[in-house]
Amino acid sequence: MKPVGLAPTHGTARDIPGIPAVCRDHAWERSRLEWRRGDPGDPSALVEAFLTRHGLAVRDLSARTGDPGDHEVCGAALFVSAAGGAAMIGGAAGAPSPAPAVPDVVVVVYEHAATVRPPEPQGGAFDRSAGPWRLGPWRASWTPSRHAQAVQEVREAIARGDVYQVNLVGHACAAYAGDPLPALRRLARLPGARYAGILQGEGWAIGCASPETLLEVRDGRAVTRPIKGTAPATAAGRAELLASPKERAEHIMIVDLQRNDLSHVAVTGSVRVPELFAVRRWADLWQAESEVTCLVRPGTGLAELLRAVCPGGSVTGAPKLAALREIAALEPVGRGVSMGALGWIGPTGIDLGLTIRTVVADGDDVHVWAGGGITIDSDPAAEVAEAAAKAAPVRALLHGLV
Repeated sequence: MKPVGLAPTHGTARDIPGIPAVCRDHAWERSRLEWRRGDPGDPSALVEAFLTRHGLAVRDLSARTGDPGDHEVCGAALFVSAAGGAAMIGGAAGAPSPAPAVPDVVVVVYEHAATVRPPEPQGGAFDRSAGPWRLGPWRASWTPSRHAQAVQEVREAIARGDVYQVNLVGHACAAYAGDPLPALRRLARLPGARYAGILQGEGWAIGCASPETLLEVRDGRAVTRPIKGTAPATAAGRAELLASPKERAEHIMIVDLQRNDLSHVAVTGSVRVPELFAVRRWADLWQAESEVTCLVRPGTGLAELLRAVCPGGSVTGAPKLAALREIAALEPVGRGVSMGALGWIGPTGIDLGLTIRTVVADGDDVHVWAGGGITIDSDPAAEVAEAAAKAAPVRALLHGLV
């Protein structure tokens, strides 16, 4: 664990997903906490304690949130990897990350400067800015046939009664030359990229284009918006998604899981589903999204909320701990920065996206992950094709093709 107060500076917070517009050009890094799998302590408790020491009110999130005002600390970026989320609830950790330079939990506290700061130097944490951007061939962590076999193994686990649903994720990486930051910033162009932005550290940068809300908290109300169900963004694709019993069953199962997740931190009887199976567009795909809400129980802090929702149910499965065991047994490499959380915590509330459609550049490679939920009715070839369809827009933007 990186000691509190050891704060490498990487520029302003203008690129952080979820940061309020008023803070973009005035926020400057004050301090940072980093935690890796195997470090001591409960990462959720460490995050809450670190933010509390820096003046952010995260010990009781049931009350009305404040105003941006002129706080010395304007907020913090929070990143939690899939493995970090699993550690918060004692779940199976899975294989090591293929991008080990990135910590499993990162918290960056920003102070509000009186004047606009100059932009961060191009290249940021990288010393790779000379020469044109080039991306090499993609190297996959598993073949399509091995992916299809893993889908079949999940179906067999469901038939045995071990699990109801498991989300399987594949990984690919490509060597690069040049500065990766402009390529990562291109991800913000993807339609539906609600959590578009970048978080940097020494020797790594995360680029996010996620459409999915993992956790939003404002004025004592918590919200999660699970996405599950995918089809091509055509009129026929939309009709197929709406009519598919398999996609709807997969979706409802995860909504029920996340209703249960929020119930652990909710005022009794306050869990609601205001919106169910709404079809929305991300890049060239339709996706089904629901909204699950609750009133936060008095005395509930950030640590308890993170343990309730991490790792996200839409990227694990049901029951969550059993699904994590299947994932650890089947996926050949760790999920790294994907299937975790990235966003902003400030005086006005919390807004964390689920890190689907998320990329990391380390000192050598750019890494991409994509997958989907597997049910008893899943067709292995269709699941392999769906994962490829989700990764395709991200890969194209990284190559500079769109």
